[in-house]
Amino acid sequence: MTTWLFRTPTVDEGPASWEDMLFLRVELARGITIIGDAQGGYTALRYPTQDEIALNDSSVVVVYMGGHEYIVSGAAKAALIAGGVGVSDSNFTPAPGTFGYGGFGSGGYGG
Repeated sequence: MTTWLFRTPTVDEGPASWEDMLFLRVELARGITIIGDAQGGYTALRYPTQDEIALNDSSVVVVYMGGHEYIVSGAAKAALIAGGVGVSDSNFTPAPGTFGYGGFGSGGYGG
């Protein structure tokens, strides 16, 4: 079974305040949370609440918190890409310990 390292999508945004003109050009990558429901659909949220990510809710099956990395299966990768929430092949790399991970001499090849 092929496994993948999934990095949630990000969006670059600037400061919340426009008081200091020096920081207007500074942008930081902010993670977007992906929530999977029981029907196989996905929702992308910028600032999820505790109620929205509660796994004890029968409608929420999986939560990928923005700004984190997750090991997922090939089937989960295909479902996330097809989910229409801004996930593409660029969000996935080979998982640690698998062939293709790391550079030459490290990771799954030679390490």
